[in-house]
Amino acid sequence: MVDKKMLKALSEQVTKEFYSAYLYMSMASYLEDKVLPGIAKWMRVQAQEESCHALIIFNYICEQGCKAELGAIKAPPSDFKSVTEVFKHTVEHEKLVTASIHAIAELAIALKDHATKQFLEWFIKEQVEEENSSETMLRQVVRLEDEKALFLLDKEAGARLFALPLPLVGKI
Repeated sequence: MVDKKMLKALSEQVTKEFYSAYLYMSMASYLEDKVLPGIAKWMRVQAQEESCHALIIFNYICEQGCKAELGAIKAPPSDFKSVTEVFKHTVEHEKLVTASIHAIAELAIALKDHATKQFLEWFIKEQVEEENSSETMLRQVVRLEDEKALFLLDKEAGARLFALPLPLVGKI
């Protein structure tokens, strides 16, 4: 069993990860409305990854003999000024998620909860990838703001595929 503080932090992270998925689905809807199905698909894949992150943490809580306390998921924004704003918001959101994961890792260290600290190492590495991926898309969108260039980026982004994260293989 994990400490009550850790259980609370992990449960809150499950909710944050599901909010992330909800946010990216909202962004996908906005992008579909702008007739950018490839970039919308990129966001859908992002949403799938976030849902999987929530499930990985949820499974860990259960494996520790605890009950997850799931919180309410607030409505994400649904309208954006531009594709650039979508990705600026994405980058900022990923930085918030990274800070949250780091705070839980710090709590694990403070509580001498080595199992949870080890568990979180995958998320720490994953957040480096998440921030890099969203930063790359932002840089590309900023460079290619005219409609013809966005059309090309849309085609490239549409090639992104979802891959089940290793910690979930065989668990769902």
